[in-house]
Amino acid sequence: MIDTGTLWIVIIGLGIGSYALRFAFLGIVGDRPMPAWLLRHLRYTAVAMLPALVAPQVVWPAATDGQADLPRMTAALVTLVVGLLTKNVLAAIFSGAATLFGMLWLFTL
Repeated sequence: MIDTGTLWIVIIGLGIGSYALRFAFLGIVGDRPMPAWLLRHLRYTAVAMLPALVAPQVVWPAATDGQADLPRMTAALVTLVVGLLTKNVLAAIFSGAATLFGMLWLFTL
């Protein structure tokens, strides 16, 4: 276990770092227009977050002790294909979830 004092130092340090990062954009740059190249790159931040959160759960799932398995890989592939074909986030998410639950159900029979 981690010492209580060390834990609070880490929590406070992360809070200060998070505040400083947000203040850099909102407090310092907030009233000035940002360059077009920066706005173009910032547009992709939200798109990159979901795959960054999901990829570790697909490749190294905790449910299988880090071993890749067919249901999760299939669900990820279906989600990717549906998202590319339909350009609809909700359709991709729901089709991937349905595939995952369906494949898990088939493998438990």
